[in-house]
Amino acid sequence: MPRNPEQNYLKAWREHRRLTQAQLAEQVDTTGAVISLLESGDRRLSDKWLRRLAPALGVPIGWLLEKHPDDVDNDVFEVWADIPESSRQQALDVLKAFRKVDSLKDARKEHDARREDPPSRARPPRRGTKED
Repeated sequence: MPRNPEQNYLKAWREHRRLTQAQLAEQVDTTGAVISLLESGDRRLSDKWLRRLAPALGVPIGWLLEKHPDDVDNDVFEVWADIPESSRQQALDVLKAFRKVDSLKDARKEHDARREDPPSRARPPRRGTKED
């Protein structure tokens, strides 16, 4: 997260998309001066602004607050940006399915490892007795 809590990554994403403040402002029906205030943190990047700006920049809302464009895998990001808004939920569901499959594979590996190396069935010594 940026050092100043009012700061964000709006400017970085705008520059990453090679847009001027005026071009971005036109896309979200505001002025370049307002974009400048939002980028500097002089004006709070509210939920309303996040919902307007994120789609114009082709990023998930949270990324404007949490992710610098240099920290994002560009291959995945570029593919995501090319997916039409109307199909993004379906694409997200498919990606989540892959995550579930990997979790199931990991669980299966753990299960198989326990079966191959079962814990010893030897009883622990009784209290108060000595082991030889």
